[in-house]
Amino acid sequence: MADFKVVEVIDGDTFSVPEWHWRQKSGTVVRPLGYDTPEKGEPGYEAAKTKLKNLIEGKTVDIRNAVDIDTYGRLLADVFYAGKNLADYFPEYKK
Repeated sequence: MADFKVVEVIDGDTFSVPEWHWRQKSGTVVRPLGYDTPEKGEPGYEAAKTKLKNLIEGKTVDIRNAVDIDTYGRLLADVFYAGKNLADYFPEYKK
């Protein structure tokens, strides 16, 4: 796809960008593939969200290999920051 500036980190594995377009659809929320952090209220949630926020919020990421849009309207894709897959920054949550 392309490079996008991260507008807001929503949780440890979800963030928003100004707007993506894929297969005649568009949106702003991206869910990186390859890892799954705890949900709100679960142990580790805040730490994972803070880690992702410190890593990419306000910075540019490379979104590649989109595979789907989930039921929440999030684009599911590989996401890279500084040449490294985001999943590699979260080895404890890799799928």
